[in-house]
Amino acid sequence: MKPVIISPSMLSADFANLQRDITTLNNSTAQWLHLDIMDGNFVPNISFGFPVISAMRKHTKKTLDVHLMIEQPERYISDFKQSGADILTVHYEACTHLHRTIQQIKSAGMKAGLSLNPHTPVQLIEAIAADLDLLLIMSVNPGFGGQSFIENTYHKIKKVKEILLKTNSQALIEVDGGVTDKNARQLIDAGADVLVAGSFIFRSENIEQAILQLQNASH
Repeated sequence: MKPVIISPSMLSADFANLQRDITTLNNSTAQWLHLDIMDGNFVPNISFGFPVISAMRKHTKKTLDVHLMIEQPERYISDFKQSGADILTVHYEACTHLHRTIQQIKSAGMKAGLSLNPHTPVQLIEAIAADLDLLLIMSVNPGFGGQSFIENTYHKIKKVKEILLKTNSQALIEVDGGVTDKNARQLIDAGADVLVAGSFIFRSENIEQAILQLQNASH
């Protein structure tokens, strides 16, 4: 089994000590950093914008995994590239012209991801699956950290895996929301390639150890 990618969710970091937390993550075995961008419209919360992403980019060489929970994400694609995003994920529910948006992300030189809210049927991705680099399954309702994990997620991952195989898609399956050492193994067994974890990592006594615990679930 290939090692799972861990993408700590920066929304749970200590923003008063952001550089310290990034340094800790740089010294850890986490491969990516997950950045949630919220506009207060698509989800009922607002998070950080371009200056914070640019600041993070200066302090890490890790992959910046940027998840847009915003309406009309196509307006800002080049701005996210300039800020330092490596992967740009948009929501199925927020894109009127999804295929065009995915192509614009790739043309800008980033990997393109697509995210599904918990209630969105996975069958809807079939037409776009082959164009994706990443498929992000929300295992909580987007907008806030610290929510309880939705149990139907395991079934959803398996369904997505079937669609990716059927369409010869190389997309990685990422899961975000309520991920801990208690469900990591089950998520990986279902087909997850990337685990996003916020509260579990940043509220632990030892951040590096918490990341290792999640990675060891794939052994």
